[in-house]
Amino acid sequence: MLKEYRWSSRFMGSRETYDEGDVVMVGAPMDYSVSYRPGARFAPQKIREVSYAIEEYSPYLDRDLSEIRFFDVGDLELPMGNIESSLKIIQQAAHEILEDDKKPLFIGGDHLITYPAVKAVYGKYGDGLRLVHFDAHADLREEYLGEKNSHASVIKRCSQFVSLKNIFQFGIRSGTREEFMWARENLNFYPFEVLRPLEEVIDVLRPYPVYITIDIDVVDPAYAWGTGTPEPGGCTPHEIFQALKAMRGLNIVGLDLVEVNPVYDTAEVTSILAAKIIREAVLIMA
Repeated sequence: MLKEYRWSSRFMGSRETYDEGDVVMVGAPMDYSVSYRPGARFAPQKIREVSYAIEEYSPYLDRDLSEIRFFDVGDLELPMGNIESSLKIIQQAAHEILEDDKKPLFIGGDHLITYPAVKAVYGKYGDGLRLVHFDAHADLREEYLGEKNSHASVIKRCSQFVSLKNIFQFGIRSGTREEFMWARENLNFYPFEVLRPLEEVIDVLRPYPVYITIDIDVVDPAYAWGTGTPEPGGCTPHEIFQALKAMRGLNIVGLDLVEVNPVYDTAEVTSILAAKIIREAVLIMA
């Protein structure tokens, strides 16, 4: 299916064909499970568009997109409002990429897109998989307003198959009392901070395949206000770039960036930040 996609507007530095990509970027324009402000479904196209405002060269990593093999396949066609069918399509896309011995990189969309992507990656790597989660929100609710498949419950859904001891959360500063208690008792839980605790566990992660999920709202809304559920008290852009640099050398087998909302993104600041994060992500994955 993915080999047949033809997309005119790709992320900067993308190769021309699917076969040329070791990292394959896919847009998942779904925002049916958001709890506050919809609009994240417009993010993949906007992030591609503004990617041309930044350079292909990363001074953080001293590496250029022209030096690596990645391909932007475009956006998946998801049935509007149908969560179950959309999750199946995302999982199938991830499965195809993994079957071809490539690495999936998804652009959301709301955070629920992580669930089918991680499920596919877990299907290939099994119990060795480590899930690294950067976010303002714990996303550990059993359900939200009666819906189990919600962006507020995505990590709880992933914990149904990823071992609890293999889930690492950083930057969390919002959630219910029950979520915080459960995370402290069951997960590798590092609230409020990002870089320092990450650096402390890098060697723990190093021997294993790692999936990384980045909710843009881990960054403080002073720098990333174009998101559905902004939460004050987050990290700076510099800190998230340093976190990505710290993960260079890990066996990163999949990654996503979610919850950018162009509808509220004055001057495209959040989208440009997201494009720069994705550039760094591609470079550490390749």
